[in-house]
Amino acid sequence: MRIPLSWLRDHVEIPAADPAAWLHATLVRVGFEEEAVHGGGLRGPIVVGRVLSIEEEPQKNGKTIRWCQVDVGEPNGGVRGIVCGALNFVEGDRVVVTLPGASLPGGFEIAARKTYGHVSDGMIASERELGLGDDHDGIMRLDQLGIPGEVGEDALAILGLDDQAVEINVTPDRGYALSLRGIAREVASATGQAFRDPAVIDAGEGSGFPVAIDDASPIRGRVGCSRFVVRVVRGIDSTRATPSWLAGRLRLAGIRSISLPVDITNYVMLELGQPIHGYDLGKLRGGLGVRRARPGERLTTLDDVDRALHPEDLVITDDRGAIGLAGVMGGAETEMDASTTDVLIEAATFDGVSIGRTARRHKLFSEASKRFERGVDPAVADAAAARVAQLLVELAGGELDALGARVGEVPEPAPLRIPVGYWRALTGADYTDAEARDALERIGASVEDDGEAWAVVPPTWRGDLVDREGLVEEVARIVGFDRIPAVLPVAPPGRGYTRAQRLRRRIADALASSGLTEVLVAPFVTEAQARLTGSEPVRLENPLDGERPWLRTALLPGMLDTAHRNAGRGLTDLAIFELGRTFHAVDGQGTEALPGADARPADDVLASLDALPEQPLHLAAVLVGERVRKQPGVAAVRFGVADAIEVAERAARTAGLALEVRQGERSWLHPGRTAELLLDGEVVGVAGELLPSVAAEADLPRVVAVVELDLGTLVERARVGLDTQRIAPVPAATQDLSLVVPVAVPAGEVLAAVREGAGDLLEHIALVDDYRGAGLGAGEKSLTFALRFRGADRTLTAAEASDAKLAGLAVATARHGARLRD
Repeated sequence: MRIPLSWLRDHVEIPAADPAAWLHATLVRVGFEEEAVHGGGLRGPIVVGRVLSIEEEPQKNGKTIRWCQVDVGEPNGGVRGIVCGALNFVEGDRVVVTLPGASLPGGFEIAARKTYGHVSDGMIASERELGLGDDHDGIMRLDQLGIPGEVGEDALAILGLDDQAVEINVTPDRGYALSLRGIAREVASATGQAFRDPAVIDAGEGSGFPVAIDDASPIRGRVGCSRFVVRVVRGIDSTRATPSWLAGRLRLAGIRSISLPVDITNYVMLELGQPIHGYDLGKLRGGLGVRRARPGERLTTLDDVDRALHPEDLVITDDRGAIGLAGVMGGAETEMDASTTDVLIEAATFDGVSIGRTARRHKLFSEASKRFERGVDPAVADAAAARVAQLLVELAGGELDALGARVGEVPEPAPLRIPVGYWRALTGADYTDAEARDALERIGASVEDDGEAWAVVPPTWRGDLVDREGLVEEVARIVGFDRIPAVLPVAPPGRGYTRAQRLRRRIADALASSGLTEVLVAPFVTEAQARLTGSEPVRLENPLDGERPWLRTALLPGMLDTAHRNAGRGLTDLAIFELGRTFHAVDGQGTEALPGADARPADDVLASLDALPEQPLHLAAVLVGERVRKQPGVAAVRFGVADAIEVAERAARTAGLALEVRQGERSWLHPGRTAELLLDGEVVGVAGELLPSVAAEADLPRVVAVVELDLGTLVERARVGLDTQRIAPVPAATQDLSLVVPVAVPAGEVLAAVREGAGDLLEHIALVDDYRGAGLGAGEKSLTFALRFRGADRTLTAAEASDAKLAGLAVATARHGARLRD
């Protein structure tokens, strides 16, 4: 929001010395963010000139300069020779001329200079050079811009360059500040100055013009139009020039001058915050109506774009149909132009959500829609229409007609109950009751005290005040945020990371310490990725990415994209892991009958949705490329299934657990190179190498080792800090056991049988050899296990160790037909 200082002075006192800095500081103190200062920084003489002649002069460097004779209205003929490079003006144009001695923004001093073989006695200026905007496409042509001014007249006053505008950022909840009225009230509240309300105006009440609001079926429970005010002014002269003071204020506020009637409606919108639309009364057919658009209905808006309307769009109609997008932009058929003599003024209150949806649907954002979205004072429509009528009479020579209309009532804001002293309890500041009451009354609220609590009725322009916390914020804003003490909170005892959080961090640290890199992957995937591991996925109703509307059922598919992206950047040796949530559909969950997003659904509505899927915590890793790089005397070693298993076992060991590994099968993993990971007999994960076709589809090398674990189960069953391993005081006895079993028997199952049979004396067992070849029968293999035995209180004899080993052999023989290898 840009605030011209001369305009603001009409409504509140501001100091003469350095007013821009003072205003910024004042508004920052009450919660606005400063942006910039526009205008100022200029010194005359800067005058209106007329181009008498132009001579084109090509130069050796290929550039063409223009030697111009410009009348600047001086007594001795007033013709100056000026060199200019712009090509957008012609002889006879009125332009802005900066004469020697003038100073432009940035400290650029103007002087007579010899250039291109001429003495350039000044400069013809563009908007950018004058600090009026970013338009640097050419010279300001005053006639084309509709800017008045006689040759030789001071251009600083005409263009409002002797004024400044302060720009601030207005947050979406404070739409009242998108007006001079709102800003002046904020300044008055912050400083205690008297506020002169521009909305205090009475131009009578018009009647007799037919207006019908037909919104019997409001969209999403919201009524599109609650109030509609119409006034009529006849006999205006639309060709009159906009007064320089009005055009200058608009320009400083960031709005270009178009024509006198349009400029007046824009002026009142900026002054009071109420968007206004003017219709050429002679172009209307019948009365006005407000309704939702009909299927197939179209409208050509003021920007000459033919638009297909949506059934949720709120439109203004006459007897022919839609003539405007309510609260966004008017229609071309009823536009005011140079021939307009009778004007119908519309000031209405439209629903912000409806207007916002329409603006976004049509990608048509206007100053009007911006204000309606943020909330317009429903009580200011009458004053706004009267103010436009007043200016049309004063500046355009019109006459106020008795014809008009007023439909709808101003809603009474609901009182908010706030306990006395609640502002101190919530903020910790020592705001007194008198200060709190004064602050609330300054913003326009009324306060009634019943002893224990106050009944506070917010003003009509503060639709954002809906609870007592909002009232406390207003007290803090006006009295001073600096009164809130800075106190460090005391952490409650016994708090901190939960056991599960500590375990997750410990596992992540362990994997990172072993050389893996942690990644964070978005949970949105394609349907093919969501179904890769065979789980039933969950589809989002309103996805961020239309190509990835599914939630992941496993971490690996998204991580394959990450591996591919890194490989494409030359990182061919990768070891990455992620800890994250996956999402699994549950029967009966999900719905397409979703409530609107404009307000929080009721608790019973939320409970009836029951749409949250299961979200187990997983750990996954992807290993691609070389684990050991080739170097002198050392061959390269590529990642494989054993490395993937090691990642899983490291995570389990960190949690004080031991995983069992057995042969497995997955449709997306390489047959024979797939391992199921078990914890207490339950499958908690899978490790292996990707099926070559899956790796190729992901545009990765042929061998990609992967692992995915149910991390939630590991964390739940973790024994970290509960079990400790005692260092044995006696030596161990070691023996080997070579067994012959059928090739189809998994080595893990044989190992489990030996461990079970050997009993408590067996401290450790590991598979050290898998032999298939000469000396064995067809379909047989030899598995060799290294066994370590230890007694708890004595040194074992060789016989005791052998007996334990043979007991293990007996169980393996009974289960799998194992025999000792000769």
